[in-house]
Amino acid sequence: MTTFARSTFSAKAYAAFRPTYPASLFRTVLGFHQLPLHAESEAETTLLDIGCGHGLISRALSPHFRRVIAIDPSAGMIEQARRTTDDAKVAFRTGSAEDLSAFTRPASLDMAVAGQAAHWFDHSAVWRELARTLKPGGTVAFWGYMDNVLMGAEQATAVMEEFVYGFGEVAPGVEGMGRYWEQPGRNILRGLLRSVEVPGDNWKDVTRLEHEPGKQDSEDVTWLRKGMKLGEVEAYTRTFSCYSSWKDAHAEAKSRAEGGEGDVVDVMWDRMIDSVPEWKAMGERWREADVVSDWGTYIIMARRR
Repeated sequence: MTTFARSTFSAKAYAAFRPTYPASLFRTVLGFHQLPLHAESEAETTLLDIGCGHGLISRALSPHFRRVIAIDPSAGMIEQARRTTDDAKVAFRTGSAEDLSAFTRPASLDMAVAGQAAHWFDHSAVWRELARTLKPGGTVAFWGYMDNVLMGAEQATAVMEEFVYGFGEVAPGVEGMGRYWEQPGRNILRGLLRSVEVPGDNWKDVTRLEHEPGKQDSEDVTWLRKGMKLGEVEAYTRTFSCYSSWKDAHAEAKSRAEGGEGDVVDVMWDRMIDSVPEWKAMGERWREADVVSDWGTYIIMARRR
């Protein structure tokens, strides 16, 4: 994915404002893997974190493994991960999912995970590489999240959808961000990776867990629903890859925080606030309003034969 290599992309902001993963998610994937709560065996156990970003998953799962290899194609992400990780067991390297030969030996991995990354993979190559590098009985877990809805604020969610995925003008003189998503990755993610098939020849026990945003499901499925301040949601929308690309194409449009008259996200939030009377009544304090954000999510798990 090229967005993370652009000058307008901030790995620091991505780390600060992207949602974190709850303990329930890690219990689900570790339960499938059938690891004990802590790695007590003297045997070497190795985790591969693919598309590791700023190292969130590597840090969370490190206590369960003797060694963690974390790779990401973005040098900026790897730099951010190294700055924020103090764990000698975790080795961060620049690399891609499609060629693991520089990082792993055949049948050397116990588990491979990818959080919010698998929609960018060339899956024909990735599953072949994972079959080569996973031990028999080793597991794979991919998970991710798609668009969030603001619970009880359907009109504001609709405005956000229009600006984030709209083509052409979404407000006078303001182009929507729709054409700035990198494809086909975004559409694959919005489909919760249903288009990705796990090859049956090398894998068994294939399990999929899906949650459509706004629906009521069990905790192991609804693992990314959280209370937030509107200001936090606003900051999150500025981490969207489409926004980074929109800024590249509209360098003249400065956000209000940058001293400008406002960019596409500023205008989007003006419309969102106007759509909810309670938020509008708060005036300049609207960022303090409480809201529940619910993301659509998926988990795909499989075990090496």
